[in-house]
Amino acid sequence: MKKNQSSMTSLVSAFGRAYHSKYDTPKIFDDFMAKELISEEEFHAISKNMVDGIQFFNTDIGQKYKDNLEEILKWITQVQLSPISLSRSAYCEKVLLNEVDLGIEQYVILGAGLDTFSLRYPELNNRLKIFEIDHPATQELKKKKLQNVKINIPSNLHFVSMDFTNQFSKQGLIEKGFDHKKTVFSFLGVSYYLTKESNENLIKDLFAGIPEGSSIVFDFADETLFQEKGVSNRVENMVKMASVSGEPMKSAFTYNEIERMLEKSGLQIYEHLTPDSINELYFKNRTDYLSAFETIHFVHAVKR
Repeated sequence: MKKNQSSMTSLVSAFGRAYHSKYDTPKIFDDFMAKELISEEEFHAISKNMVDGIQFFNTDIGQKYKDNLEEILKWITQVQLSPISLSRSAYCEKVLLNEVDLGIEQYVILGAGLDTFSLRYPELNNRLKIFEIDHPATQELKKKKLQNVKINIPSNLHFVSMDFTNQFSKQGLIEKGFDHKKTVFSFLGVSYYLTKESNENLIKDLFAGIPEGSSIVFDFADETLFQEKGVSNRVENMVKMASVSGEPMKSAFTYNEIERMLEKSGLQIYEHLTPDSINELYFKNRTDYLSAFETIHFVHAVKR
């Protein structure tokens, strides 16, 4: 991971959530706090960069809306940038809140970026310990942004600085107050960038010594990732952008491979959402550009 690269990824992701909250309707995932973590200058700069890049995404759209930059930005955001992050966040929070109702006391977010869950659910302050794991540069950016807008860090939020994609340390979590209690792990937007072996080893490390009933929510790319073009070539574009950025996508799984990988850590798939079921759940009857990505699946797996 290059210095500050994760910070830029986090900014762009937060931009997508902020844009959706501000402009789109109906809402798939209303992250109304995201806009607090992005300054007006950053919002406009990212918007301009997106619009300037339309020739990479789709030359026809660039030509069609050359005099309507707002429509170009909407197209890029809704077609390319936001569909995966909005729907997986909505799914993960639905699972998490249900688990909280069932008594879960700990939530671990791997690759938290500029996540705002702790800010949007202050009522869980005394019920749920939240651990955000991410690259030190990203966490420093988030702390600075919270300070700039005078938002206090919630007392139940614990930052764990760690490049877990290279080496995960359970001890690092424990030192921040993590207990070996039933836990929900969020592992979103990361699995594709790790090798299959690294994914397997990380899940084993996460669940070692963790009680039955603990679970993980994650997304994965299926075996068509490197062949599928997708709507307006968006899948192909996603793979290309990852490669150009220096963090190429490495893993695509069949369902059976995911099932076998999880079984090795004592996990069983409780729910699996295919692209079609994601589309039905989160994008049905929309009149804008938003739709589920063709190759991305969601899984909720529980330790037996």
